[in-house]
Amino acid sequence: MASSTILELWPTSDRAEIQTIIRAVYKQVLGNPHVMESERLVTAESQLCDHSITVREFVRAVAKSEFYRTRYFESCAPYRFVELNFLHLLGRAPQDQRELSEHIVRCVAEGYDSEIDSYIDSSEYQAAFGENIVPYYRGRSSEANPKQVGYNRMFALDRGPAQVDSAVQASQLVYAVATNSANEIKPSSATVIGSGTEKRFKILVSGSKFDSPRRISVTEYIVPASKMTPQIQRINRTSGKIVSITEIA
Repeated sequence: MASSTILELWPTSDRAEIQTIIRAVYKQVLGNPHVMESERLVTAESQLCDHSITVREFVRAVAKSEFYRTRYFESCAPYRFVELNFLHLLGRAPQDQRELSEHIVRCVAEGYDSEIDSYIDSSEYQAAFGENIVPYYRGRSSEANPKQVGYNRMFALDRGPAQVDSAVQASQLVYAVATNSANEIKPSSATVIGSGTEKRFKILVSGSKFDSPRRISVTEYIVPASKMTPQIQRINRTSGKIVSITEIA
């Protein structure tokens, strides 16, 4: 868990204070990892120490680093990547399906750098952190959560100080966000896949390319919970628009 202590770089900050800020950015943006000396961004750190870049630009450099890209973009499911971008860069969980879908589509259409920039260049980031405040977890405040479900979703993503975000590669929120329901707060446990009690969901999709030969405007998919992420990935790859996702009793 990253710290909720507000750290800000000032023109008068000395070398020790800047090093504290650098460590805090690594911890927040990289998801509480162990960063080896060879993985540190020496040039960006030097620029921050010289005040030639702001904390916001240092955050951008860390989020676009090979360290972040390898652990979160290349190794995680797309929904996990996006929900962690919200957590690491905006300090909160995604609020709804619209937010998740918007970023999934951007990632596919515009690429990795554009997806990272969309958080750091957002008005929300600027209002919350400005140029020189280290991002922090603010997802338990009403300011960051216009919807009540945001609190539970934050707990689903942030499981305490021993957490290392790269250890979990599957989405923790995809079903709750898709069904607009709150996450149940409970200890982590293994999911029994293929059991008779596994939940199923109905996904309604319009406009996907693989529907065009049949000239059907809306297609329905019934998928078990364990297959939700790959099915949604396939829909997004074919430019389909998810109309709704509902749990089947």
